[in-house]
Amino acid sequence: MAGPLETEIHNLLTNSFKPDRLEVINDSAMHSGHSGDDGSGESHFTVVIESAEFSGKSRLQRQRMVNHALGDIPGERVHALAIRAFAPDDAQKGA
Repeated sequence: MAGPLETEIHNLLTNSFKPDRLEVINDSAMHSGHSGDDGSGESHFTVVIESAEFSGKSRLQRQRMVNHALGDIPGERVHALAIRAFAPDDAQKGA
């Protein structure tokens, strides 16, 4: 079951990008007891997102778009956020 922060991330990205594919993966358990683990169980995430909004954008531009859509979540409310952002016409997509 998704936690409140995971759900918030999913909702913000869905509303911002109308993605064809969206996975919000909570990686926090792999970092339990490490630096950045705040004990909430929601400190480390990976986002895999595919949206037409990313067409013609560089990898850096896509990451900035995702970070902007998430507001204060990156850096303030999560310790680590990995972003894999794709456009539907990208030749190579991965999870």
